[in-house]
Amino acid sequence: LKHFSERKTREGSSGKGLIISHNVSAHMKAESDRRPHVCEECGKSFGYLSHLKLHIRTHTGEKPFCCQECDKHFSQRSHLNIHMRTHTGEKPFCCKECDKSFSHISNLKTHMRTHTGHKPYRCQDCDKSFSDRSGFSRHVRIHTREKPFCCEECDKSFSHVSNLKTHMRTHTGEKEKPFCCQECDKSFIQISDLKKHTRIHTGEKPFSYKFPSNV
Repeated sequence: LKHFSERKTREGSSGKGLIISHNVSAHMKAESDRRPHVCEECGKSFGYLSHLKLHIRTHTGEKPFCCQECDKHFSQRSHLNIHMRTHTGEKPFCCKECDKSFSHISNLKTHMRTHTGHKPYRCQDCDKSFSDRSGFSRHVRIHTREKPFCCEECDKSFSHVSNLKTHMRTHTGEKEKPFCCQECDKSFIQISDLKKHTRIHTGEKPFSYKFPSNV
């Protein structure tokens, strides 16, 4: 009886394995039929040959579409069309909650989170949340101490590209304080400092605090 039971178990397991194997094979064949065009470099597959050709440019670095305004190159025409809005000022994607508009739909989607309060990017180290990926990435570098932006003139590196740009002025001789106040002609190294200074003229107090009445 024990022998029969073990044989039955083995047969049952084997049969189940055959069914699973058959299902996987059938799924892979269906996927192969649906996406017959495969990249030889990375194995990604595509439903259309044109999509494969576009993808291959990520490996070859080919960028055949050139901007006539600034000479930047792009791998896809659609990317060039989006870039051209930086020159034309076109902003076709409008927020229905306020009067802001954007050149790209992804920027509109990110902006909409300021109205909804949605913050999908959460830091695993300190539990802070962010509405956009770029803000999240900048924050993560506080924990990792990563400094990916390197100065080509010296060996200094920075966690934020804005810090690198500020540092580069020490090499290029660019005006030390390029951000000027239109009210009193004071100038500042960073635009954030100018914005803080401007509140002196506007009277804006974004961080006001009311003391308790019993104090």
